[in-house]
Amino acid sequence: MPSYVAPTKDMQFILHDVLNITEAGIPGYDELEPDFTSAILEEAGKISSEVLQPLNVVGDKEGCTLENGVVRTPTGFKDAFEKVKEGGWPGLDMPEQYGGQNMPYVIGTAVGEMFSASNQAFTMYQGLTHGAASAILAHGTDAQKDTYLPKMVSCEWTGTMNLTEPHCGTDLGLMRTKAEPQDNGSYKISGQKIFISAGEHDMAGNIVHLVLAKITGGPEGIKGVSLFIVPKFLVNEDGSLGARNGVACGNIEEKMGIHGNSTCVMNYDEATGYLLGEEHKGMRAMFTMMNEARLGVGMQGLSQAEAAYQNAVEYAKDRLQGRDVTGAKNPDGPADPLIVHPDIRRSLMDQKSFAEGARAFILWGAVMIDRAHRNSDKDADGLISLLTPVIKGFLTDEGYDMTVQAQQVYGGHGYIEEWGMSQFTRDARIAMIYEGANGVQALDLVGRKLAQDGGKHVMAFFEMVKSYIKENSGQNEDFDRDYLEPLKAASKDLQAAGMYFMQNGMKNPNNALAGSTDFMHMFGHVCLGLMWAQMGKASLDALASGTSDATFYETKLATGRYYMARRLPATTMHLTRIQSGADTVMALEAANF
Repeated sequence: MPSYVAPTKDMQFILHDVLNITEAGIPGYDELEPDFTSAILEEAGKISSEVLQPLNVVGDKEGCTLENGVVRTPTGFKDAFEKVKEGGWPGLDMPEQYGGQNMPYVIGTAVGEMFSASNQAFTMYQGLTHGAASAILAHGTDAQKDTYLPKMVSCEWTGTMNLTEPHCGTDLGLMRTKAEPQDNGSYKISGQKIFISAGEHDMAGNIVHLVLAKITGGPEGIKGVSLFIVPKFLVNEDGSLGARNGVACGNIEEKMGIHGNSTCVMNYDEATGYLLGEEHKGMRAMFTMMNEARLGVGMQGLSQAEAAYQNAVEYAKDRLQGRDVTGAKNPDGPADPLIVHPDIRRSLMDQKSFAEGARAFILWGAVMIDRAHRNSDKDADGLISLLTPVIKGFLTDEGYDMTVQAQQVYGGHGYIEEWGMSQFTRDARIAMIYEGANGVQALDLVGRKLAQDGGKHVMAFFEMVKSYIKENSGQNEDFDRDYLEPLKAASKDLQAAGMYFMQNGMKNPNNALAGSTDFMHMFGHVCLGLMWAQMGKASLDALASGTSDATFYETKLATGRYYMARRLPATTMHLTRIQSGADTVMALEAANF
């Protein structure tokens, strides 16, 4: 069966050697000294390995069951959920006013990676609650915050997001769920939502659904969508639970993966709901939750890749197959271990360089969120808005591919359930689909985010890369050759793609949209290239200062050189595809497919 060890040492390296968080000038960051963050991460890692990871395969095999309207979670989930709640983990970065610990988002992100890597399906229950609570925190009235947030921050009550309906997924303007205004200021919500993660379960006293619906008589399409709080149980004025609301789980979806999470069909039959935010401004309120969810989903791509990689490495070291073509490495045995073979090394280096680069990218993104929120920094907010579809789309596409590569290391044993490797692939697959399919993320990036605020944020990104290269060049010839020159070339490719869109997208928008997925991947590679340049520089500095752990930093440098030499040049391929335009993509009539 698979195992998992939390990569706390790598997280500490990124937080302190690379991002230098205590000097970031963000309120609360001065308290994030290495000993303090280490204590948090080590404890979270212990829970991940000892409590959550053993239940991962249990959840996969048992799944959830629906009995008389009640969803039962897999064996052990309820006890594990209590342990997570007792530790205060769900409210780690939530306001103290509502029972949270007010830690920076970056710490919650690091902990979230470990929890998700050890048990993605389980972690979704608290992750969705965090997102729903964030939406109420941002858009709710004081009374709504006081009613729901203390219970949600502690996960005594959990939360969901309800968008999709049987006939509409991405195009939410087509939704049919209705909200009828009532004399007391509430609404009666009627309709059906599907694919609702954690929609019904037995681990919380109440479930607070955030539901998109159209108020009767409102504008047509997406402009008529509003957001409502619809609790499973109504809440009395004294905070106690009242009558059961008109919402019920009609079915549990049978899925490819994340079996331990209850993905439900939710039926609303004149359920009492309360407007969250303004009328007809539901998408704005929901996007508070969705942007957070998209970053969390990007993290899922990383987490499944990391967990799969850890197991593939151990298998490659133990499994004896064939001989090293340069000479036997295990002469006393019948064969050499798999890890001696170059193609296995290539696969493992792909996985390792992705996971470590993606971890730095995610944590850098979390720092931007903290800077935006805690410093009211509009530039940071604009940059993370630009990068959100890259984090979500690129990291989940690549993360899934890495789980496949890890599975491939096992050969036939990766395909049978006994070894557990298929679960990483199956669980990772959903991350490319939910919270906006990756093709939609790419369209959002090219169609909206590039031009946002007059292109200010993408230009700021290019300037950031250019400044980093300029400030760090000429100090170390090897670093310039191995890191800065590849990063410079990749950044120029990305700029050339953006220029192509500007010159050709206006006269034919398909010229831009046909290249959107390539652009998203291109952007992702440049971001990871920037991360690897920063990690490489930090490693050189540590070695120059006489570190006691030279092996760690030398390994980091070697891994970075691999990414820059073998992965980052993909930007050239993506640029060539983009510049070929839309003609070959759109050439066939629909009937000819």
